[in-house]
Amino acid sequence: MVKDCAYPAGMFLYRSCVKAFMLLGGLHYLKRKYRGDFSERTGIIQDVPEGSIWVHAVSVGEVQSASSLIRRIRSRSAYPCVISTVTPTGREMAQKLLEGVTARIIYSPFDTRKFVTRALDTIKPAAYITMETELWPEILAQLKARNIPAFLANGRISDKSFSRLKRTKYFWHGVLNCLEKLMVRFESDKTKFLALGVPEEKIIITGDSKVDTLLDRRRTASPETWGWLRKGNGPLFAAGSTHAGEDDIVIAAFRIARKKHPDARLVIVPRHPERALMTVASVLPYPDLHAELLSRLERGKVDADVIVVDRIGVLFELYAASDAVFIGGSLVEKGGQNPFEPALFGLPAIHGPCMTDFPDTGRMDSMGAAVCVNSDSELAQAWCGMLSQSAKTKALRDCQEYFATLGGAAAKTWEVIESSLLDRKKCEG
Repeated sequence: MVKDCAYPAGMFLYRSCVKAFMLLGGLHYLKRKYRGDFSERTGIIQDVPEGSIWVHAVSVGEVQSASSLIRRIRSRSAYPCVISTVTPTGREMAQKLLEGVTARIIYSPFDTRKFVTRALDTIKPAAYITMETELWPEILAQLKARNIPAFLANGRISDKSFSRLKRTKYFWHGVLNCLEKLMVRFESDKTKFLALGVPEEKIIITGDSKVDTLLDRRRTASPETWGWLRKGNGPLFAAGSTHAGEDDIVIAAFRIARKKHPDARLVIVPRHPERALMTVASVLPYPDLHAELLSRLERGKVDADVIVVDRIGVLFELYAASDAVFIGGSLVEKGGQNPFEPALFGLPAIHGPCMTDFPDTGRMDSMGAAVCVNSDSELAQAWCGMLSQSAKTKALRDCQEYFATLGGAAAKTWEVIESSLLDRKKCEG
């Protein structure tokens, strides 16, 4: 039964805006956009064990963060777990990393009073954990009203989001205080949550749980999986999670690098697979280059100079097969993408100046586990500089020393959550 509890300030206005959006065509739009899985997004969820821990991860990156945490919950407790995503790509990643580990993989309900109520009435979770930046006011308010503990894990706020949240601080202060504990990555994340009015005693710095997930995945990643993309003994360069505006820079850098290494190949992995054809089109103006989609290639029959990946789930193992990489979202104002993934394989994460979503990148730079570049010529120089044996040996050592300072965030996060759940049981008893 839902307890009579004061909702966060501004919830009436929030609910009114959501209701108006739905009545003015929003529901029809969402029904068309998500027609294959619409009912689950309205809270109609089946076959969920009552008393599960519900973990919410919006898309691919958040699912990766959640993966190590869920595995630790399952190995150290009797709680079943349910994971929800918003995007189809997030669901695919959850199926890849967590099939058989979680009781169910579902789509999160739209954040309306009716749909959230329906989902909570069905799932009846023992606790709710939301990953990174996923803060949905309706579900957090209803969890608070039902006295179901909610937690933020691997918490972070980008500079752009922080500026937006500060403008409506009176509202987000209440929403954030629906959370029992906030486990955040770094001191810089804690500072932002404090500025939004979260009490200091609620915030705990645990580090980045993505590292734990990636360490788990590294053990099974093989260079052979994508090693066949290499052209003979030539180097394989990879540009991961690129955004619009970066393709031309990456291609220009590759053309410079090919002057020294004519047998080099470049693999570009757009952040959004639907951009793959546009990325191929970026190569067309250059008669010396031929581009092809990965889905059209056969093993042993690769004649393209530039390969564009048009599916998800490839990037991590592609890094294992590469000689040097570039991290996308960093030469445009997108906050950067994950620099940990290539560094796990001893490949310093070459990135642009915009890495605000990963504040520890500066420390990676200083330790040699990452390199900042500002142009196509600097990117080409950095790529080529990674190819000698002495450079590879140094890079591996630098990356290992960096990761020796990290790890254990998932275990720390579960310790905090488990302690809170035990304290609640003692109080209820």
